[in-house]
Amino acid sequence: MADESCNCSGGGILWFLAGLGVGAAIGVLYAPKSGRETRESILAAAEEGRGVVTEHARKYRDQATEWADKGKETIAQQKENLRSAFEAGRQAYREARHEPEGEPGTGV
Repeated sequence: MADESCNCSGGGILWFLAGLGVGAAIGVLYAPKSGRETRESILAAAEEGRGVVTEHARKYRDQATEWADKGKETIAQQKENLRSAFEAGRQAYREARHEPEGEPGTGV
């Protein structure tokens, strides 16, 4: 089931990536480090961001799989209910056709 405290959606990931890009740009402009150190910091931040995105993608994939499985289960159950109702109706029709004349259910 979805984590109720996480207000994440497809747009949330886009905002995260946009924030990551803006943060990286600001970091480059105001970095008190040398070029090499700045590149290493940006690379580390990008790797961390990729890990977060990968984790979110895994959670969404697992959730989608769970929903698909529940949907398949529900459809199979509804098919079985429909099949049972059809068979019960068919049996009732057969019994009604073969019932002798007179009052139904008395056999008179």
